[in-house]
Amino acid sequence: MSAKPYIIVVGNEKGGSGKSTVAMHVIVALLSDGFEVGSIDLDSRQGTLTRYFENRQHSAESLPKKLPLPEHISIARSKAANAAEATEEEAEALDLALKELGKMDFIVIDTPGSDSTLSRRAHILADTLITPLNDSFLDLDVLGRVDKTGKRVTRPSIYAEMVWDQRKRRAAAGGKPIDWVVLRNRLTTLDARNKREIARLLGELAKRIGFRIVPGFTERVIFRELFPRGLTLLDLTKVESGIELAMSHVAARQEIRDLVTALKLPGTRRAKRS
Repeated sequence: MSAKPYIIVVGNEKGGSGKSTVAMHVIVALLSDGFEVGSIDLDSRQGTLTRYFENRQHSAESLPKKLPLPEHISIARSKAANAAEATEEEAEALDLALKELGKMDFIVIDTPGSDSTLSRRAHILADTLITPLNDSFLDLDVLGRVDKTGKRVTRPSIYAEMVWDQRKRRAAAGGKPIDWVVLRNRLTTLDARNKREIARLLGELAKRIGFRIVPGFTERVIFRELFPRGLTLLDLTKVESGIELAMSHVAARQEIRDLVTALKLPGTRRAKRS
């Protein structure tokens, strides 16, 4: 790895898309591969990723085998009364966090489910941008507006336009292109017509606004069950968690491995294999 950390941003302006779950599993996958990983939580109000690591720390104190942990920083919202001052204060906090994590191989940033100056600043820093997207027309609307027949994308939507703007700004500053990947999340196992239509429309959007579609996660209860203990599916074979592995867990773990392989992150064994 180079001296400069590779930055992965997990972003979507719609809440409930599974950003923190995706961020957590990517972080643990990289830690398991022996990388030094830093994490930044920009969603201090919700704080899901931060609580995930707090829960993980508690589990680490009681389990017999070591749980890998990142260097984690949560960026608090500014309490400044003036909007401009608040923006500057939060930007400085993010810059300081990046400096503190400057020796890491990877930095993973979890963003809030809303538009903000801080979130935009994170997006422009992304070497890889991961956008989890629940498999529904409602969530697809964040990326592209679909006509009333549900057959055609009429134009890019608010989040896609924001990402496009940050890409232009990054290019103007001489940065490398952002590798934008969209992850279809909470997939059903049923071969429903809507599921096929969303796949087709996403394929059209991918060509139009320039993102890759990567393997996603099937809807599984296990993701929610592991949160209170701060564990991931990648941990279950390494720690005495008291959770018996079922075939669905094995399949879910493979989905995570497939995702990390598809990300093609520099220096990873999975990237070399792919």
